[in-house]
This record gives sequence, C-alpha cells and structure tokens, in this order.
Amino acid sequence: MTDCTQRLAIYLATSGHSGVDRVMSNLIEEISARGIVIDLLRIAGHGPHLRDIPANVRLVDLGTAHVASSLWPLVRYLRRERPFALLSDKDRLNRYALLARRVAGVSTRVAVRLGTTVSENLAKRSGFERWLQYTSIRRFYRWADAVLVPSQGAATDLIAIGNLDPAKVKVVPSPIVNERLFRLAVEPCSHPWYSDGESPVILGVGELCERKDFATLLRAFATVRKSLPARLVILGEGRKRGALEALAEDLGVADVTAFPGFQPNPYAFMARAELFVLSSRCEGAPVVLMEALACGVPVVSTDCPSGPREILQDGRLGALVPVGDADALAKAMVATLQNPPERDALRLGAEPFRASVSANHYLAALGLSHV
Repeated sequence: MTDCTQRLAIYLATSGHSGVDRVMSNLIEEISARGIVIDLLRIAGHGPHLRDIPANVRLVDLGTAHVASSLWPLVRYLRRERPFALLSDKDRLNRYALLARRVAGVSTRVAVRLGTTVSENLAKRSGFERWLQYTSIRRFYRWADAVLVPSQGAATDLIAIGNLDPAKVKVVPSPIVNERLFRLAVEPCSHPWYSDGESPVILGVGELCERKDFATLLRAFATVRKSLPARLVILGEGRKRGALEALAEDLGVADVTAFPGFQPNPYAFMARAELFVLSSRCEGAPVVLMEALACGVPVVSTDCPSGPREILQDGRLGALVPVGDADALAKAMVATLQNPPERDALRLGAEPFRASVSANHYLAALGLSHV
C-alpha cells in the first residue's frame, strides 16, 4: 500500500474528445502541478488521453474495457491503495464510485460530478432511462462527501431531483482558461474561409446531436444570409451530421456552410471567428462558451438550462435568446455582427474559469485545499 496522505484518485470513462475531457485534462494538469499525487484510473478504450503525463500522475489500468465491469476492480484498488480522495464524473461512474467505497470499507473521501442539468438532459429519454438515473441520484448521491456541478442552475435542479442536502452540492467553475488555450488560439487555422478576407465566419462547436440543436442555428443562419453575406462553420461529429447537411441543402445555404468534423484545436477557429453561437436546448455549463469568451470572440447563446445566463452574466457579455427560436437567434446574430462588443471585455469575462481558480474549488471540495 502506498502513502495516501496527498493521493487523489480520478475515475473517468470519457469519449476522448468531449467537454468533460477538456475539463478533466486541465484539472489534472493544474492539480498535479501543485505536487499532489494523482492516480488516473483507466478503463481500456476510454479517455481522457493526456497530452503530457506529469511525473506525479500514475495511470492505473483497472483491467477492464467496460464501465459495467469496473466496480470490483475499483473496490480492489481502494482496498489496496486507500487514496485520500476519489473524484468521478457521470452518473454510472458516480454510483460505482460511491458503492465501491462502501463495499471496500475505506475512509476515502468521494466527490462525484455531473456536468449537465439532469432533468433537461433526460427530458426526451425513455422512461426507463429517466427512472434509472433519478433512482441512482436519490439512492446513492447522499453517500457522497460532495456533489459537484458547474452552474447554479444545475445545482438547483439536482437538489430537487435527489432531495439532497444543499450544503453537499457544490458549484465549482470549470477549469477552462489556461496558457495552453492561448497558445493554441494563435496557431494557424487550415480552413480557407479564415484567410480569404471575404465574408465573416460564424462558428458553432459541439457534438452533432439533438441536444445541441444545430438545426435551429442553420435556420437562423439562413435568415442572417438575407441581410449579411456571412458563412457558417460547425465543428464536431455526431449522429445528426447527415440530417444537418441535408437541412443546409434544403435551406439553400450548403455552399456557405462547412462541417469540418472534430478538430483537435478548435481555438484557432474560435479566435478568428466574427461570432460564436451556442444553440443548445440544455447544458450544465457549456465549456465552448467559456472558451469562446477566452478567445475574445463575440457570442450569442440560447438561454437554455443551465449555464449560459451565468457565464454571460445575464446577457452583459452576449445576447441570450429563447431555446429553439430561430428568428430571435437570427436577429441577435445580425445585431452582434453589426455592433460587436470589445474583445478585451469578453476575455475578462472568462477569468472566473481560469484553471487555477477552478482547481482551488475542486481541492476544497475534495478536502485537499490544505496541500
């Protein structure tokens, strides 16, 4: 058994290219820089995939390729290593983390994180899926030492769903802004629309799924084109790609809309865009909105639950429009393009999401703030 005094275990199973990946990679980098030993518990084939592994970060293979079969390996790890604290993210891993601590009979402090507004995220799921996650939250989350969420809206929602002690639910800002983001933002952007000096580029970023509602963005963009010669770039991959490409054809904007797919450096696209648009139906606290502000790009967002209103300071940093309202979105896009805010003011608005600030909140919730 190793010395657990300053050891933090992090239990994740991410896609490798999601907002959670960026949040956790930045957090691991920031916390490890403070000398805390981290065990990153790995499930084969899952992220996060760290760019550079610090000397005090140990990759621990749980010996399984599936989340569903990781419970007992996690129990064995906790009994063997007894870390001071364990952090997990997403509901299935959260319940396994809490159950494993109970079965292992160790004193490890457990903090679980959810990055979405649960009721909104599950609104269009099957009755069984809603029942399963609601039951999980109500049954297991009361065992947690802390439940972490990225926005006050997500906290209010979760407390109501789980009948949780409000003192246990902590709003912690996401660790987004760091020097790496700024370095990547000034790297060259390969897409020709950013260098041809023609019409302005509007940017959207995210998984091509129903929740991100890029269909409403496309409809709004088609309206914008009636008064401004703009172009639209949407970064990301997902099941809705074919449907979105077909919609762009139907709307007559396919020749001025690009779908470059997933890009490892979206910041080079952001920093050169004239406008960033978030069209989501629901979020927890959208990472891309924080990143866009950090890059100094003007933003327009739906006023979805939860996060955009908090991030944009009730609309002071960018226009907020009703969810699914293409006309209102188009009007806000045109207004912002015609009268953009000062970019330095937007960058200043991203300061609460500095990785160093966020890490302080995480360490306090994990009981490691004394380190």
